[in-house]
Amino acid sequence: MGKTALVTGGTRGIGEGISQLLKAKGYDVAANYGGNDEAAKAFTDATGVKAYKFDVSDFDAVGEGLKAIENDLGPIDIVVNNAGITWDGPFHKMSKEQWDKVIDVDLTSAFNVTRQVWEGMRERGFGRVINISSINGQKGQFGQANYSAAKAGLIGFTKALAQEGAKKGITVNVVAPGYIDTEMVRAVPENVLEGIIATIPVGRLGKAEEIASMCAYLASDEAAFITGATMTVNGAQYIAG
Repeated sequence: MGKTALVTGGTRGIGEGISQLLKAKGYDVAANYGGNDEAAKAFTDATGVKAYKFDVSDFDAVGEGLKAIENDLGPIDIVVNNAGITWDGPFHKMSKEQWDKVIDVDLTSAFNVTRQVWEGMRERGFGRVINISSINGQKGQFGQANYSAAKAGLIGFTKALAQEGAKKGITVNVVAPGYIDTEMVRAVPENVLEGIIATIPVGRLGKAEEIASMCAYLASDEAAFITGATMTVNGAQYIAG
């Protein structure tokens, strides 16, 4: 029986690329999504990967979603915590709702999902947890105090959890993408996007496939000695010390 992988936010953008590559690598993949039924159907029709709708910021909803996945595919061996949103604004104008929503979806969701598969991973002596952070969780970004805090929080979460999982065969790592050529980034005004690309030494946006390939490696048996690490995939736009 093959290994089962769950990708949250797995039907669009970076998550879609991760879901597709993991399926191509032979994993049984479940792609979570939150609200866009039309996009999820198109994704499933195109890839054959089943999409599961549940709110990753709601612990109980996650539990029900995980039960459905495990009933269909078996125990979850690999989790890619990719789900995330932005709700930007300068801090002096940021509402509590803006703060809470981004923290809940981008950070608390990683607890909600990982906590409910963790004991099974420990019992089976194998697990892969891959948390998708961001360049802006490493360096910060104007207007993104909420998003940068959530994405930085994933890095701390990873470092702590890696130490707890190590002796049980569970690795926990971060992938921190830079600016990736997705629908969300392409929606940025052209002049702003040109300014962003000008700060990327390789001279282009990244590709979802390039983030997916890092995730696929971290999910593999070959990456068993890598845990607690932050893998930056940003074209040298930001080089963490």
